[in-house]
Amino acid sequence: MTQETRDRLIEAAARTLREEGYVGTSARTIARAAGVNSALVFYHFGGVDQLLLAAFDRSAEARMAAYQEKVAQVRTLEELVAVATEIYRADLEGGHITMVSEMVGASVAKPELRAEIVKRTDPWIDFVEATLERVIGGSPLAKLLPPRELAYASITFYLGVNLFTHLDADRTRTEALFDLAGRVAPRAKLLTVRLPRRRG
Repeated sequence: MTQETRDRLIEAAARTLREEGYVGTSARTIARAAGVNSALVFYHFGGVDQLLLAAFDRSAEARMAAYQEKVAQVRTLEELVAVATEIYRADLEGGHITMVSEMVGASVAKPELRAEIVKRTDPWIDFVEATLERVIGGSPLAKLLPPRELAYASITFYLGVNLFTHLDADRTRTEALFDLAGRVAPRAKLLTVRLPRRRG
């Protein structure tokens, strides 16, 4: 029953954050959505923020597993842009972008929450870097845009797009950015040709 209650609270926390936003999320609203006593939020997690981070982690773990599988077959920059666009749309439709935006927004006024969010971006930076290294490593493009720095830029872009999505009601401007990336990728093909290693 204890694990079942924790699971219900985590699911309810994610749903409440997506639907009500951080400001509208409290122990009472989460407990009501889970059908349990609000005291259980504190008993199982120690507080609302800790519960929200647990919900954030569960969403991130599921996404990481799914996206690792998606990018495993990617071999070209064009394929990578296509998959990145697909991932963005999946995060948007699945409500994860709303969760990220709400938690990042809340962290502005809460340094302790900010540190937790930053810590949770590290696995994603490593994931993006490893993918970029596999796709463009050893190429002129990688020399121009090293995978680690490009991974930082990608995560920064993703966070910015998350926040901007709430202002871009019909999504035309954010979609235009991905369309642009899709048009640029084939033109950058020559830059992704790996250079032969020097002998000697």
